[in-house]
Amino acid sequence: MHSVGGKCVFASEWDKNARITYEENYKNIEPSLFQKDSEGNYKFFNADINDVIMENIPNFDVLCGGFPCQAFSIAGKRKGFEDTRGTLFFNIAAIVNYKIQQGNKPKILFLENVKGLKNHDHGHTFETLLRVLKEDLQYEVKTCVLNAKYFGVPQNRERLFFVCWDKKQCFSDDFKFPLGLDKNLKSIFEKDLLQNAIPTKVSDILEPDYSIPDKMTISDRMWIGHQLRKERNRANGKGFGYSLFKEDATYCSTISARYWKDGSEILIDQSQKGKNPRKLTPVEAGRLQGYKIIGNGWKITAAADNQNNKNKLPTMKIVVSDKEAYHQFGNSVAVPVIRTLAKEIKKQLLEE
Repeated sequence: MHSVGGKCVFASEWDKNARITYEENYKNIEPSLFQKDSEGNYKFFNADINDVIMENIPNFDVLCGGFPCQAFSIAGKRKGFEDTRGTLFFNIAAIVNYKIQQGNKPKILFLENVKGLKNHDHGHTFETLLRVLKEDLQYEVKTCVLNAKYFGVPQNRERLFFVCWDKKQCFSDDFKFPLGLDKNLKSIFEKDLLQNAIPTKVSDILEPDYSIPDKMTISDRMWIGHQLRKERNRANGKGFGYSLFKEDATYCSTISARYWKDGSEILIDQSQKGKNPRKLTPVEAGRLQGYKIIGNGWKITAAADNQNNKNKLPTMKIVVSDKEAYHQFGNSVAVPVIRTLAKEIKKQLLEE
């Protein structure tokens, strides 16, 4: 959002390591967000959202958030957003409702979740969300599943996005989702034109071979275990297991927050070197989400100049352990998707 002129006035994150990463990377961009009071407590960088004091949240135009899709305990009882109590979505709705009561209704709600949310709890969860957003909070709502692989990152990552707007404060009655980016970084709005999306290769994110630590190559024992587990899962009708990718593959599978457990979802083929497959480095995992991370440079020199590494974009610093870095990148949104959506929200809904 900052890339299109947004200014962050409040954030909430309870994971201590994610807080470290967030502050280290954004304190120079938005120093006011990390102000502390006389007792040394953050004024606008909240931890547990359940402890937030509503009147301390500054007024804002756009709320951005992701939330777990756990079942709503009394979904379907038609008690408005009370149906969502006990979930992070309830906190989001409660903050927005408070602002509405104060006469400062946010113009836009920009939300993200996994694609499976639509079918979660036989569709009741999604139905309750839409009811709260449309009926209780009075927003127009559009949803769309977008795939990061069409936005210039070599990852097959589908996520569900909500764009909700207050008709009285916005300059359009509709919102059209960008489905991808073309080679000129222009939004693609038609499915038929996705063949023109920015071409990608897994090699775009790789660090130079000489810089890859030996510990990234998985052991003989682990490699045998991965193969046996995949075969066992296949026999049981499950799809879980490693996926092996060559450097010239167009894209790889979705990186998850569990990547640090054993790296088994995405492995880079090293058979031409006579080696077992290797895990992604933390730097490569971050690049897979579209972050600009310098690390040890790029294996393919031209990749240093791709759209995610332009000079004007901020550089991401990894300031936590490898384990925590994998966890955070696996939980992250794909940056170019968000950047494109931010641009379109501003252009379509917030500008005359």
